[in-house]
Amino acid sequence: MAVPDFMSREAPPNYIAGLGRGATGFTTRSDLGSVADDGGAALATAQAAAQGKGKRERDDDDFNQYEDPDNETGLFNGTPYEREDEEADRIYREVEQKMDERRRARREAKEKEELEKFRKEKPKIQEQFADLKKGLKTMSEDEWASIPEVQDMVRKRGQKKVKVDEVYGERLTSMPDTILLSNIAQTQFATSLDTAEQSLGVEGTSTDFNLFREARDRVLGVKLDQAADSVQGQTNVNSKGYLTDLGSVEIKSDTEISDIKKARTLLQSVIQTNPKHGPGWIAAARLEEVATKLAAARDIIGRGCEACPESEDVWLEAARLNNPDAAKVILANAVRHLPQSVNIWMRAKVLETDRKVQKRILRRALEYIPNSVAIWKAAISLEEDSEDAKVLLSRAVECVPLSVELWLALANLETYQKAQTIINKALKANPTSHEVWLAGAKLEEQNNTQERVEKLIKAAVARLRQKGAMLDREQWLKEAIQCEKEGFLGICKAIIKETVSLDVEEEELKTTLLDDAENTAKEGAIATARLVHEHAISLYPNDEDVWQAAAFFEKEKGTKESLEKLLEKAVEDVPEIELLWLMWAKDKWLSGDVDGAKAILQRGFDANPNSEEIWLAAIKLEIETKEYENAKTFLAQARQRVDSDRVWMKSAVLERILKNYDEALQIVEGGIKKFPTFEKLWIMKGQILQDDKKDFEKARIHYALAVKTLPKSIVLWKLASNLEEQLGVSVKARAILERARILNPKNADLWTEAVNVEQRAGNAAMAKVLLAKGIQECPSSGSLWCLSIVLENKPQRRARSQDAMRSCDNDPQVIVTIARLFWSERKSDKARNWFQRAVKINPDLGDSWAWWYKFECSHGTKEQQQEVIEKCTNESPHHGPEWQIELKRLENIGKPTSEILKIVSTKLKNNL
Repeated sequence: MAVPDFMSREAPPNYIAGLGRGATGFTTRSDLGSVADDGGAALATAQAAAQGKGKRERDDDDFNQYEDPDNETGLFNGTPYEREDEEADRIYREVEQKMDERRRARREAKEKEELEKFRKEKPKIQEQFADLKKGLKTMSEDEWASIPEVQDMVRKRGQKKVKVDEVYGERLTSMPDTILLSNIAQTQFATSLDTAEQSLGVEGTSTDFNLFREARDRVLGVKLDQAADSVQGQTNVNSKGYLTDLGSVEIKSDTEISDIKKARTLLQSVIQTNPKHGPGWIAAARLEEVATKLAAARDIIGRGCEACPESEDVWLEAARLNNPDAAKVILANAVRHLPQSVNIWMRAKVLETDRKVQKRILRRALEYIPNSVAIWKAAISLEEDSEDAKVLLSRAVECVPLSVELWLALANLETYQKAQTIINKALKANPTSHEVWLAGAKLEEQNNTQERVEKLIKAAVARLRQKGAMLDREQWLKEAIQCEKEGFLGICKAIIKETVSLDVEEEELKTTLLDDAENTAKEGAIATARLVHEHAISLYPNDEDVWQAAAFFEKEKGTKESLEKLLEKAVEDVPEIELLWLMWAKDKWLSGDVDGAKAILQRGFDANPNSEEIWLAAIKLEIETKEYENAKTFLAQARQRVDSDRVWMKSAVLERILKNYDEALQIVEGGIKKFPTFEKLWIMKGQILQDDKKDFEKARIHYALAVKTLPKSIVLWKLASNLEEQLGVSVKARAILERARILNPKNADLWTEAVNVEQRAGNAAMAKVLLAKGIQECPSSGSLWCLSIVLENKPQRRARSQDAMRSCDNDPQVIVTIARLFWSERKSDKARNWFQRAVKINPDLGDSWAWWYKFECSHGTKEQQQEVIEKCTNESPHHGPEWQIELKRLENIGKPTSEILKIVSTKLKNNL
């Protein structure tokens, strides 16, 4: 049977076998996603999908690159994009970012590895020669010089190689004799002329030497112009030094020339694209000026004036670049275009040297700009006659009524009555100007009308406050200081009276006034500070702090007369302030008026009969003047009337000075019964028994009772230990200090004394152990750190000093020790600076002054030694380990501070 013809043919489109019998085709989800029973349509879709499958696979990448990711297609293309979908997309993005972050380190490591692998396979040229470059460091200059020059290999490629003979080397061709002879003839000098040449020379038709001279003159003229042109364009040649000027002409480097060319191109583009832009023309002209092409600069700025006739800066630049004569013409053209320009008129005035011409220019300018203060001032300054100046000023204040300066200048030229009228007019025109008010007050003070000064200042404060132009108190205080500098103390006083209390709360007023006085005194305004103190006293007449501040100010900044005047007024107004009586009496005593000091103290007794300070001051004065009987009488009366612990102590001190030890002991015992907790009476009794009477057993019993009564007294514990050490019982001395440390933990003085006991006993090892424990317990103790520095070996002392500064910064004892360390190393300047720093931190520490004086005695001049003595005397220190010992010795009582300083300095030893 023959095969039907259609079986060998390709099936027609959309053909499905068995469709006529009712069969249906099917598709899988891989084809369309779901089975659709839609008859031929579904089957047709399946076939179309099958036929286009291969093509889609080929074109899939190209198709997807143009697909919009926000336009969903397929299954969800018809669904709306809601908030939940947006949240889901956001979550997916965050997850993708998180996963990308997790993979970043691995990806970067892989990229780095691939890059290193690539660099190893194909390294850069500079990396290939890195080892050779390192070897260049060791090359000498001779090796550098022996490196051959780089040859031009490009040109040699096109050249034919010269054949070289094996025997004779490179082949050479000899030059003809005619060439050699002609070269010889050209290089020789001709000493004669032939007949033809002589005839030509005579007729002058061939050689013209004038041309050579003119060419030389032109070249020299160009060089002279370059050397002589100034910034203003003035061409003036110094006949004696023009050769020197030629040598100073700056020769631009290639780099600078290249930069100038680039800038010239850029600026040329600027002025061409925007010819109305004045700064572009100015920059282009200045560029040519820098390039020493002044003619080009003038040409450019001239074209700029034509392009920008309304630009003031362009005209001024053109005037600057040209010589004075040309500048005058330029400025004349400028004022035609810009008659309102003040700078152009002022520049034109500067160019003129004739005073009359200057006046004419300024008055012409005032016709165009009558409200210019600068032009009015310049015109007035040219007037030599005061009457002419008055006329101009009268017209000026009419044209410019808001100019305070012109009003004040006019008032200064007028008489007192006319000046008052002018000031009143100025106030009407400028009601918010405090300068006018102050000028009126100065006018009144110059004519000795202080009452009107105060009224004017008061009215000024009220009017300015009303107009809303009130200055704050700091600005008024500055004005007061300025008035003091100008000599108007009346205005200064009125300003302080009316303004110093502005906007200050009542609770803070006193402190604010005292701070103002202190700050103004620091600025050098002594009179203003004194007036502030006077105002404070007027507000607080019974305040002790205010009077004390004023007294200390006069003592430091004032004169002896001003201090005495203030103290005399103070004791009359507030006699109950004891300090003022004492300051006055001390001032009298220091000036040598002992009788006056006694009289003041007597007046103080009358005003304050039960004042302990006045009694003690009177007693001290009697002892200092060696009036011991009067002192004993005063002390007996004071014990009855005042009956204080200090009076009993001073009584015992006086008996010790007179070597009446039994009476002193009796007074001390009586004082101890009355004041059993007063430490100094216990100390004095021990010193009388130990040092004066040499009764060591009673002294031991007394100290045992004293430390039991006053276990917190560090001095008593130290005295008890010193007594045992003096008797040779070091073990008991250590035990006493150990017991003291138990009762007084973390006390640096006790640890310091324990270390000193071991040092004096020669037990250096134990001293270091105790020192380490002491620093551990008291890490900020300056005395312990000083011992630590001293006990260290020399190489470690500097490091120990640094540790000390970190642990107890700005401790004067540590700073003095460091200064001593510099002293031992012969670094005098550093040592002096550190000594000065120590006494500045704590001027009351006498040991610092003694060390400094000892240093100056070794390395300083007499002037430097005297400076230390004067500063120490002014500070009058009272504390310090060695200072207090010498200060309280009976033989040193009554000695001045300078003597104590010398005594202490001689007993100090720099053991570093």
